[in-house]
Amino acid sequence: MTAEYLVRREMEHVFAALTPANRLVCRVCVDTGLRVGDVVALRSDQLARQFWIAEAKTGKRRRVNLTDGLLKALQAQAGPVWVFSSPKDATRHRTRQAVWYDVKRAARAFRLPQNVAPHSLRKVYAVQLLERCKGDVGRVQRALNHSDAATTYIYAMAYEIYRAKYGQTTK
Repeated sequence: MTAEYLVRREMEHVFAALTPANRLVCRVCVDTGLRVGDVVALRSDQLARQFWIAEAKTGKRRRVNLTDGLLKALQAQAGPVWVFSSPKDATRHRTRQAVWYDVKRAARAFRLPQNVAPHSLRKVYAVQLLERCKGDVGRVQRALNHSDAATTYIYAMAYEIYRAKYGQTTK
């Protein structure tokens, strides 16, 4: 089953129910468009206002820009090696599965009808960027590092699919 789009109100409900570390992981996902696996694998020495990462799924390099507030929150969270250390073993980073389970738990707590997962946040990022750049799908494609525009169109349609299925607006 595919992760679905969330409107801001639903996203804020889910964020409120997450553990603090997982909430920060999800904030990074929605603010940067990074996949959850790439966020949890951030190393403390990578943190800067702007930095490059190699995406785990595709191996492609990508520039990441952080707001000052998000950078400060990440620096406060960061351990000696990993930004998101595992609570059980500080020599390892938090797993994407741990974040996934927490997001699923939070969505169930609010009885959200759609299939919510950390990847939903990447779709929120894509829709918000598409709105900010006035429908420039090419820009969204580059930001998400998609090789094929067809993949980006699926993300771009996430909000329209949401509206058709749930009949609500972005508020």
